[in-house]
Amino acid sequence: MLLLFSLGAVGFAAAGASIALALASDHVTHPSTQSALMVWAVLGYILAGLVAWWRQPDSRFGLLMIAAGFAIFLSSLTWSNAGHPYTVGIAFDLLPAVLFLHVFLAFPTGRLGGWFVCSLVVAGYVVAVAAQLVGLILGGFGPNNVLALTSQPDAANSLLRVQLVMLSVLMLAGLGVLALRRRAAGRPLRRSVALLVDSFALVLVMVAVLFLSGAFGGITGQIAFETVRRATFFAIGLAPLAFLVGLLSARLARSAVGDLFIDLRSDPAPSELRDALARALRDSSLTLAFWLPEFGTYADLDGRPVELPPSEGRATTMIERDGMRVAALIHDPALNDEPELLEAASAAAGIALENARLHVELRARLEELRGSRARIVEAGDKERQRLERNLHDGAQQRLIALSLELSLLEEHLEGDPDATAQLDEARREIALSLDELREVARGIHPAVVSGHGLAVALEQLTALAPVPVRLIVAIEGRLPEALEVAAYYLVSESLANVGKYAHASSATVEVNRTNGSVVVEVTDDGVGGADTERGSGLRGLADRVEALEGRLRIWSPLGGGTRVRAEIPCAR
Repeated sequence: MLLLFSLGAVGFAAAGASIALALASDHVTHPSTQSALMVWAVLGYILAGLVAWWRQPDSRFGLLMIAAGFAIFLSSLTWSNAGHPYTVGIAFDLLPAVLFLHVFLAFPTGRLGGWFVCSLVVAGYVVAVAAQLVGLILGGFGPNNVLALTSQPDAANSLLRVQLVMLSVLMLAGLGVLALRRRAAGRPLRRSVALLVDSFALVLVMVAVLFLSGAFGGITGQIAFETVRRATFFAIGLAPLAFLVGLLSARLARSAVGDLFIDLRSDPAPSELRDALARALRDSSLTLAFWLPEFGTYADLDGRPVELPPSEGRATTMIERDGMRVAALIHDPALNDEPELLEAASAAAGIALENARLHVELRARLEELRGSRARIVEAGDKERQRLERNLHDGAQQRLIALSLELSLLEEHLEGDPDATAQLDEARREIALSLDELREVARGIHPAVVSGHGLAVALEQLTALAPVPVRLIVAIEGRLPEALEVAAYYLVSESLANVGKYAHASSATVEVNRTNGSVVVEVTDDGVGGADTERGSGLRGLADRVEALEGRLRIWSPLGGGTRVRAEIPCAR
């Protein structure tokens, strides 16, 4: 802490020295304006850097900002009337621009990433410092230059123009890196971070314009150059201000943890808990993943498995209670720069997250049960289909062959009336057996559905119904076979119940598509009063519909007929 206060005192001393140099200089125009802009930049970077260093001592970002502030002060030494400080100021006159580039590209960790970014910054230091020293040795920058070994001011001026152009290119390249990073994030930045990054981009553009104006001063003119320089210094001071605004915003956000406590008192549902955490952390993209030890995986709010770590551009914060995994927050990586906020919100929501985990575990069990039921229904349908095919290809074909053989035998026994009568009786029995066998096969699995579709199958079914049926099928094309089979059985069972219990004079079957679901409805004008709690038929239909994530409802008031309605989701 003493070091921080000492650096702060040195920073204020440096700002005061800049003011003194400007006011005493014999070659500074508008010294009050120049010194004010210099203090704005020097103190902005030094104070913001001290705050950043105090908050995160392990990060280099604060140190880089402090270095940038002191480098700006060193450049103000060019206002000195004495040779040695003037020369030092000239030597470091371009250094602040490269430090700005370094700070902006190293945000938020203080470390540069990738060889290209490192190459940009290293090239900037070489151009800004090494080449500047060469210019001083060549005798440029006026008579106060104490490093002049030769007198080649024209060569020094040419070198300076090349330096300014190269630094302008580096600034614009840094701007491109910032733009690519934002694009790679694939989502809107947090408001405070977006403000800071925008201020970085503004500074890089203004510095590039300033250097180009200096390189081609003969074209732009001195007045235009001074205007650009003042605007640039003002923009330079905006970046640390935006950084401090972001810190204040984070501080205010931590106070939102108190509101989170209030939200948690009502024991919110998992989805409401997610919304409360998103508000407290100011991250609308936040999602939750709950650890389910029995399943050995993380699951989302609906109990579906979630893979961790998440996709690129997302960050994960693990939450534990009593050393046991509970959940994970999947959030904007910018939140990693606010560890206190994350820790406070996670601690506040710990118990609620544990309760929510139990809800999610229950949903996961229900999801597993739903999947098991669907697999059982699917396996049953496949077995029914196999039995139907075996009956069709086996027993039915043998009975048909036997009937043909009896017909051939009848031709040989034409003269024996008794034998012919017995053969006719046998053939009638075979035909009756075939009809019964086909009926059994149709009940086991409706082959007509698989072969010709739901509409044709329902036409055959309603044609054989015990009462007149009005059929309406408002669906074009084929549906998934499991859905068609479920709809067929629903209509078949409902019409069978109409014939057995309803005492109805007519019925209506309607199939249509509404809001992404297939709706199957069977109504009759019978006596009503159907018992929906008894009988395996309706329960089996409900299982079949619910296995497809649908819903089956039955209305059967006494004397008001019966209405059976199924809604089954259908994506196509």
